[in-house]
Amino acid sequence: MVTAQAENTDQDLDELLANCALLLIAGHETTTHFIGNATLALLRHPHAADQLRRRPDLMPAAVEELLRYDAPVQLMLRRARHDLDLAGRTIAEGQTVLLVSGAANRHPAVFPDPHVLDFERPGGRHMAFGHGPHFCLGAALARLEGAIVLEALLTRLPGLCLDGTAPPQWQRSLNFRGLTRLDVAFTPPSDDHNSGTQAMPADGSPYGLGPATPAGACPARPGPGGVMGA
Repeated sequence: MVTAQAENTDQDLDELLANCALLLIAGHETTTHFIGNATLALLRHPHAADQLRRRPDLMPAAVEELLRYDAPVQLMLRRARHDLDLAGRTIAEGQTVLLVSGAANRHPAVFPDPHVLDFERPGGRHMAFGHGPHFCLGAALARLEGAIVLEALLTRLPGLCLDGTAPPQWQRSLNFRGLTRLDVAFTPPSDDHNSGTQAMPADGSPYGLGPATPAGACPARPGPGGVMGA
C-alpha cells in the first residue's frame, strides 16, 4: 500500500488510511477475541478438547468450526449500490444494511444442528471472515495464530478448566464479541514437563494431561490457577 501511494497510483490518502485501520483491526482485536472465544468453547465442551488432543489432524477443521460457532465479528454494515429485492423486501439504493453474520453462521438450512460444536462438520463454510471483495485481509494469519495458541493450551496447561468462581465477562460491543476476563485453573507444569517443547501426539493424551472433567467443573488443584484475559 505504501509503495502504491509512493508511485502515485489511483489509491488516495483516505483509502490508504482506511486500509491501515483495517489491517490493525484484522491483525489484533478480532484475533484475540477469537482465541478467547475458542478457549471458552473448548472449556465448556471438554469432549471436543479431548478430541483435539487425540486427533491433532483435526486442528484446521476445529479452527473453522470454532470461528463459525462463536465468531469475533457478529455483524457487518454494508450500503446498497442499487435497488434490490431480497426475501420479499425492497432495499433501496444507498440504504445501510446490517448483516448479522453471527446468525448466518448458525442457520439450520446451511449448518445442521447449528448449536452443536462439531469438528467433523462437513463443508466448513462460515461468514466469520466476511465474503467477496471485503473478505478479511487477516484471515490466513488469524487461522495460523488460532491453531498455534489452541495447540499450546491443550498441551502445555495440564488440567485446564474453568475456575468456576466467576462467569466470563464480555466486552460491551454491538459489533465485536470478545471476552474481557476468563478465569481458569490449571496444574502448574512440573520441571520435567518444562524441559522441552511438547507436540500433540497422534494417539493418546499428552504427558500430564488427564481425562477431561465435566463442562464447568474443575478438580481440586495442587497449585495456583491463572487468569486469562482475552
